[in-house]
Amino acid sequence: MSAGIRAASAAAYALLRRRNERVSFAESLTGGLIAASFVENPGASFALDESYVTYAAESKIRILGVRRETVDGDGVVSARCAREMAEGVRRISGADWGVSATGLAGPDGGTEATPVGTVFIGVSGPRGARARECHFAGDRRSVREQAVQAAFELLCEEMEAKR
Repeated sequence: MSAGIRAASAAAYALLRRRNERVSFAESLTGGLIAASFVENPGASFALDESYVTYAAESKIRILGVRRETVDGDGVVSARCAREMAEGVRRISGADWGVSATGLAGPDGGTEATPVGTVFIGVSGPRGARARECHFAGDRRSVREQAVQAAFELLCEEMEAKR
């Protein structure tokens, strides 16, 4: 695990502990790396509720409640899908925060409109849900690792936001 992921994960964990809040994850392209990185923090059980790897579109619909209209219209690599994944995992787990990641790690599957390295990170919390579009360069492993770090960073931003 990179130093950037370790630092971002530790920062998210520290904020959650300080606030006495819990998080759950819904992952696609990261395949469980967000949760695996989070549990590297000693005492992670104080802040982690549950985590799902919903790689297939149908599992996003069945488990997380992503709307079929979202999958058929916007696609699974979209801001709307990332938001619905984050909202879904927060709802089914009862956690304070839901975090999601969906995208294209490559090397195949990209299009001109949605190239490999396109990732959407979703966060759902007390003030609603948002998604961030990211474009990462590198091989499959690098894209996935950058997505993990981005997920923790967006979670921290949302927890610290004053709205």
